[in-house]
Amino acid sequence: MIILGGVLVMATASAQTPPPPTTPTPAQTTTQTDDPFPDGPGKSAFMKVCANCHAPDKVVGPLKTRAEWSQTIDDMARFGAEATDQEFAQIQDYLVAHFSPIGVNKATAKELAATLDVPAAVAEAIVKYREEKGPFASADDLTKVPGLETAKVDARKKRLVF
Repeated sequence: MIILGGVLVMATASAQTPPPPTTPTPAQTTTQTDDPFPDGPGKSAFMKVCANCHAPDKVVGPLKTRAEWSQTIDDMARFGAEATDQEFAQIQDYLVAHFSPIGVNKATAKELAATLDVPAAVAEAIVKYREEKGPFASADDLTKVPGLETAKVDARKKRLVF
């Protein structure tokens, strides 16, 4: 009887336990798959061409200048990467825009507009501010430029070179 009672108690307890949810909770549906590759012109060409030989995340390890990305793309073409000249140009522009250092104290307004993803007027304001006040020493200094969104600076903080 004791065993039977134990079984009955267990059966009763399990009958009172609600069944597992049939639809996932928001916590279950949220996956942390941060895409290391921002959307933008050239991304699809980059993914198409570079993924043919290796994982794209292996491509963009260290930051490279425009000239270094150009050399890397030339090397990949010599090793057999297949793309049109237009696709190679799109890939280079994409890599420069998202995976190049941003030399805030040396870059031209055009370079700053491309790498900081800001309008030309804001990039010109950065250069003007730099010329009037001297070189930037930190990201905080850069955020003092009128019209420059702090979020733009924060999103690229790891790429800023002073």
